[in-house]
Amino acid sequence: FFFFFNDTATTEIYTLSLHDALPIWKAITMTASTVSGRSIGGVTYVETDKDYFAKRQLKRTAGAFGLWAIGISAVISGDFSGWNGGIAQAGWGGMLVAAIVVYLMYVLMLNSISEMASAMPHTGGAYSFARAAMGPWGGFFTGLAETIEYVMTAATIVYFSSAYADAILSNLTGYSLDDHGLAWVWWLALYAIFVVVNWLGAETSFRFAEVVSIAALAIVALFGIGAFATGKADFSTLLNITPTEGNSAFLPFGPGAIFYAMPFAMWLFLGIEQLPLAAEEVREPEKNIPKSSRLCIFTLGLSALIIVFLNPAVVGSEALAGSDEPLLDGYRAILPGNLAAVLSAFALIGLLASIQGIMFAYGRNLYSLSRAGYYPAFLSLTGKKKTPYWGLVVGAIIGFAALFIIAYGGDGAGSVVLNIAVWGAVLAYLLQMVSYVILRKKMPDIKRPFTSPFGVPGAVIAGLLAFCIFVAVLLNPDYRLAVYAMVVIYVLATIFFAVYGRKHLVLSPEEEFAASGGKVAYKTED
Repeated sequence: FFFFFNDTATTEIYTLSLHDALPIWKAITMTASTVSGRSIGGVTYVETDKDYFAKRQLKRTAGAFGLWAIGISAVISGDFSGWNGGIAQAGWGGMLVAAIVVYLMYVLMLNSISEMASAMPHTGGAYSFARAAMGPWGGFFTGLAETIEYVMTAATIVYFSSAYADAILSNLTGYSLDDHGLAWVWWLALYAIFVVVNWLGAETSFRFAEVVSIAALAIVALFGIGAFATGKADFSTLLNITPTEGNSAFLPFGPGAIFYAMPFAMWLFLGIEQLPLAAEEVREPEKNIPKSSRLCIFTLGLSALIIVFLNPAVVGSEALAGSDEPLLDGYRAILPGNLAAVLSAFALIGLLASIQGIMFAYGRNLYSLSRAGYYPAFLSLTGKKKTPYWGLVVGAIIGFAALFIIAYGGDGAGSVVLNIAVWGAVLAYLLQMVSYVILRKKMPDIKRPFTSPFGVPGAVIAGLLAFCIFVAVLLNPDYRLAVYAMVVIYVLATIFFAVYGRKHLVLSPEEEFAASGGKVAYKTED
C-alpha cells in the first residue's frame, strides 16, 4: 500500500501493509482536511495561505557543541548573581542542601525532557510536550509558564548585569548611573545590543554562545584558582551567620528555611531546560539534545561547586547574602583595587552570555506558540535571517517595562522579577513532568530515540520537587508580589486565549503531531 504525505517540510514515500497503513492514513487525512477549519476539543484550526510557513522558517546551523554552548550561556549568569539570596534565606548550610536537592531535580527532569524532545523534535519544547499530553489548554498553560520564565529571566539578568556594569564604572571613574536614577539606561542598552545579536541569525547566536560560554567558565575557574592561590579562602566564614534561637550554625534559620532557599538554588541551573527550543535549528536533535543536556548539567554542577563553596569562603556568608554582584565582591576580596574592577569586567561576560542565551530561548518560545496560533501570528515571522525578530523585540519590551515599573514603583526590581521567573519556571517544570507521565501511558508506541534511564519514577520525583518549590514560593511572604503578578498575567492571558487564541490555531508541526495522536511525526532532515 503506497501513499504520499507532505508535512510542509519534506515528502516521504512509505511502503506499508494495508493493516499498518490505514490508521496512519486516517490520521493524515484527519489532520490535512478534517481538522483545518473545524472545532476539535474546544479549539478551532484555521486555514492558512501557502506562504504562512514560508515566512516562518528556521535554519539548522549547530551541532552538539553549539547546543551545549547555548545551554551554558543561558545559565552561567546564575554563578555570577542571584543564587546568594539563598544564603540570606537559609544560611550557607541550608543553601548547600537546597543546591544538592535542586541539582537532583534537574538531572531527573532533563532526562525526562530529553526523552520527550527526541520523540517530538519541535521548536515548541515544553508547550509541545504538554500539547500532546494534555490538549490545547494544557499546551497553552505550559507554554505561557515558559514564556514568563524566559522573558522574566532575561529581565533579571539584565538587571544584575547593569548592577555589575555600574559597579565597575563606579570603581574606575567614580561615576554611577544608578546613583543618578539612570539604571534604566543600562537596561535599554543591554536589551538593544542583544536583540541585535540574536537578530543576526542562529549561526551568529550559536557562535557567540560558544565564545562567551567558554570565557565565562574560564572566569569561574580563575576565581576558584585565585581564591586558593591568594590564601583568601577561609571556610570558617561559611558559617558566620548568627543562628536564631534553637538552631545551629549550619542551619541558622532551621531546616524549614531550606525550602525558601530552593528557588535561589535554581538560579544555578535555571534555563538549562531550554535546549529543546533549538530542535529545528540543530542537526540531529534526537541525538544532540539528550547528549548536550547531560553535558550541560555536568558542567554546571562543577561550576556551582566552585561558586557555592569559594565565593562565601572569600567574602563571608553574612556579607555575601545581600549582594547584587557576589562574584565581583569575591574578586574585590582576592585582588587589589582597580585590578579587581578590571578583572570583574571579564566577570560581566558571564551575565552577558546569559542575556544572549535566554533571549534565544524566549524568542523561540514566542515563535512556536505564535506559529501555532496561541499568540499573535506576527511574533513568529522570521525574515531573511531566519530569526523571529518580532518575538525578540516584544520580549525585550515586556522585560524592560517590568523592570521599569517595579524598580520605579518602590520595590527591588531584581528580586521581584527573579521571583516571577522562578515561579514561572517551576510551574513549567511541574507541567512537563506531568506531561511525561501521561505520554508514557497515552503514546507508549511513539518512536523515542532516547529514553530516560530514570523512567516514570524519575519524572515523578522531579515533579514533586518542583511542586515543593512551587509551594515554597506561595508560602514565602517575600514572593507575594511575584505571586500576584503571576496570577494577573495568567488571568489576562487565559481571557485572551479563551476569546481569541483558541479559535485561530494553526496546524504547525507541534499541532499535527498532537492532533494525530503521535502518528504524524515531524521530519528533521535538512
